[in-house]
Amino acid sequence: MVRLRVGLIGYGLAGATFHAPLIETTEGLALATVVTANPGRREQVHREHPGALVLDSPEELWSLAAEHDLVVVAAPNSAHAALARRAVDVGLPVVVDKPLAPTASEARALVEHARSRGVPLTVFQNRRWDSDHLTLRRLLSEGRIGKVLRFESRFERWRPELRAGAWRETAGAEEGGGVLLDLGSHLADQALSLFGPASDVYAEVDSRRGAAGDDDAFLAIRHASGTYSHLWMSALAAAPGPRLRVLGDRAGYVVEEVDGQEDALRAGLRPGGSDPWGVEPESRWGRLVRGGDSEPVPSEPGDWPRFYRELERALREATPLPVDPADAVAALELLDAARQSAAEHRVVSLRRCDTDQSEQGRLSA
Repeated sequence: MVRLRVGLIGYGLAGATFHAPLIETTEGLALATVVTANPGRREQVHREHPGALVLDSPEELWSLAAEHDLVVVAAPNSAHAALARRAVDVGLPVVVDKPLAPTASEARALVEHARSRGVPLTVFQNRRWDSDHLTLRRLLSEGRIGKVLRFESRFERWRPELRAGAWRETAGAEEGGGVLLDLGSHLADQALSLFGPASDVYAEVDSRRGAAGDDDAFLAIRHASGTYSHLWMSALAAAPGPRLRVLGDRAGYVVEEVDGQEDALRAGLRPGGSDPWGVEPESRWGRLVRGGDSEPVPSEPGDWPRFYRELERALREATPLPVDPADAVAALELLDAARQSAAEHRVVSLRRCDTDQSEQGRLSA
């Protein structure tokens, strides 16, 4: 099989820790080029991926478009839409790390542009393949939880001091910074993919450490399906809550710990190694709870590599992309409404333009 040649723009946390290893370990893909002007990161690419060409700028990559089959945008959030649009213009299928753009209007324009040009565009919503998310989907499909009344989901961290040079923490929302766009993009996508479109949202969004970027947020969402989602994202949670608490009319499901795939990649582990990928030890399994009774639930293996497996197949066989970019637009519409809610101290109603979304994610209906 001739491997598809991938150009990766950006070699920070997302590019080096997530995208490059997953690309390299996907059968049928090859990391051909990495774009980074940072001298230290250039040396890191040469060390970790000696077969990859290293370029200083995206413009150099566009001039070599005919020598590539796919571009992955893992640059800072503020550059996502512009770089993806340029990839579309040169006819290269493109993966954009979440969020697709800082705002829903920018994301919507990009999706329409890619559609008009007939160029595949998808978004790296890797946490759709977290162990806890996959396990919850299984429990919902089996009817063990029943109708979900409330879905509680958290990404909470304890980082009381701002990290120097961390643009995600210091940049404002207009530049793609803050936890609402960073962690909230994952939480919103998971909630919408499970329970369908949101009809209303109330939010609290703050910058507790004084930087331009928000670092503490809470969203209360009412879905058109009748389920309520409560989402927390914070860098200032000295006592983090459970990763998931799902309350249904037959049982609840509680998961304490965050999926371990990020830690594994940070530690240098790779899919396809000696140990099965994404397997959670029994000590980290969630529990099915009915009042005072509870039982451990074996966790589905986490499977972030599935994103690139499905993408490789989609590019070769014209199967569906792993993530519909319209889903990313819907998540950003929700986050935009949440920011408006927080600014105006009121509940904000959402009205969907794409009624097809109402049929997505109704696993609990």
